[in-house]
Amino acid sequence: VQLVLEPGLQLLSRKQRRLIRQNPGILHSVSAGLQSAVRECQWQFRNRRWNCPTSQGPNIFGKIVNRGCRETAFIFAITSAGVTHSVARSCSEGSIESCTCDYRRRGPGGPDWHWGGCSDNIDFGRLFGREFVDSSEKGRDLRFLMNLHNNEAGRMTVFSEMRQECKCHGMSGSCTVRTCWMRLPTFRAVGDVLKDRFDGASRVIYGNKGSNRASRVELHHLEPENPAHKPPSPQDLVYFEKSPNFCTSSGKMGTAGTAGRACNSSSPGLDGCELLCCGRGFRTRTQRVTERCNCTFHWCCHVSCLNCTNTQVLHECL
Repeated sequence: VQLVLEPGLQLLSRKQRRLIRQNPGILHSVSAGLQSAVRECQWQFRNRRWNCPTSQGPNIFGKIVNRGCRETAFIFAITSAGVTHSVARSCSEGSIESCTCDYRRRGPGGPDWHWGGCSDNIDFGRLFGREFVDSSEKGRDLRFLMNLHNNEAGRMTVFSEMRQECKCHGMSGSCTVRTCWMRLPTFRAVGDVLKDRFDGASRVIYGNKGSNRASRVELHHLEPENPAHKPPSPQDLVYFEKSPNFCTSSGKMGTAGTAGRACNSSSPGLDGCELLCCGRGFRTRTQRVTERCNCTFHWCCHVSCLNCTNTQVLHECL
């Protein structure tokens, strides 16, 4: 019944619906992963001309996903990473019937520690993410290869950022022996790495080296546009067209422009009014904001606060 009533399910492909039916409990995890991706994208680009805007339509990110620019690359990588991260964590939490913790690491790991505990199931997360996210890609052109590459780069980033966590055992809190397991990174750490990859993304062209069979889509089909540059690694983000300037609103391009955006009048950086407003100038206004302040906890159990009113100076792009 939940599957029928879930409104988002109507937008999924037949294969994606089948994967959800085969893995009870995973739909909530996929949805949570996509929501995390949206929040992280908007955080990472909060001070840029393109600030990862979303809409209520079938495609939450709008027309930018149909382009081949850096921003498109980041969207595909962060959403793929979001699904993988959320599913891997849900497995170890017991929220998905078809997977559990990753118990394959067992036995001694070193002279004073051994594997144990509940490792996040990154392998199931990557496998499901590849099946689920990549299945929506169709065709065999440059855009298809770019999207698949960036999807995989997102998943690999989650995998490569995993860290070992340990718990000490021993008399009186001594660390005579440790039990260790593998833990997922925070999603902010994943977003930070992918944002760095966005800044250093590789511009590519389609490189046909003889084999173009539909079943064989490999990295070497993507070549750097500049022959002097090294080929992109599996974790690099790739794109094939220049980004719009995002300064003005364009229905055709799917850009909202920067008019009305808050800017920092004292910053020379990308969040500064000069760059963010694209040289159009900005207006300054003041507003009074009332917030709770000087809060005191009273035993037991309530908190009393005063109301403080401050005047804030805001700068907005023209």
